[in-house]
Amino acid sequence: MIFLKTEDEIELMRQSNRLVGKTLGELAKLIKPGITTAELDRVAEEFIRDNGAIPTFKGFPGSFGTNFPGSICVSVNDQVVHGIPNDDPLKDGDIISVDCGTLLNGFCGDSAYTFCVGEVDDKTKKLLEITKESLYLGIENAIVGKRIGDIGYAVQQHCEPKGYGVVREFVGHGIGKDMHEDPQVPNYGRRGTGSLLKKGMCIAIEPMVTLGDRNIVMESDGWTVRTKDGKPAAHFEHTVAVCHGKADILSTFEYIEEVLGE
Repeated sequence: MIFLKTEDEIELMRQSNRLVGKTLGELAKLIKPGITTAELDRVAEEFIRDNGAIPTFKGFPGSFGTNFPGSICVSVNDQVVHGIPNDDPLKDGDIISVDCGTLLNGFCGDSAYTFCVGEVDDKTKKLLEITKESLYLGIENAIVGKRIGDIGYAVQQHCEPKGYGVVREFVGHGIGKDMHEDPQVPNYGRRGTGSLLKKGMCIAIEPMVTLGDRNIVMESDGWTVRTKDGKPAAHFEHTVAVCHGKADILSTFEYIEEVLGE
């Protein structure tokens, strides 16, 4: 079932999503060669809880009977999504996708950003650029009267003709009081298909794009997803409210961009 949110509920969602943005901004200050993803996870959890919220990923139930152990998902290089924080230090030239979720005032926030660690090669930087662009092209289609397929089509058509892979097995989603609500929001599709977008729908749009082909594998931990060919993957995500004419982006990258000077 798709739950339409009131204006008051959307404002509560904005608060939760802005906290996600602030958390990612705090992590942006720390992401450099030598830091571990376990340390990033500790900082994120402390910051979220200090701001009166709950990290929604912590203990999230998985498909294989294991709960997610971290407060953020940290996916490095060829990891696509759902990487588990660990004690391995990041290295110069790595990329790291950080996915963060919060529960504040009864509503969820969700956003992701892929960071460069030190000096990253041009091909990988271009992957990040194209993936981020595709996110905003998808958001342009998150308006009343369009359909879910229009969002996925916009993402797919920006990435695939340039030779990038668009992951099919993991998709965006509705969001509200629960982290995952209807409808699913694929990053591929046909225009004019799928659920009709209505005012008050809140969805997380999250392109997952690879430098090689789109095929993925699941690691034995039941969470970490990698590219099958071992090539890098990027992941950017915003939570938006569907409106007339222009989507209302509830999450924000502004705190990240302040740190990175973008």
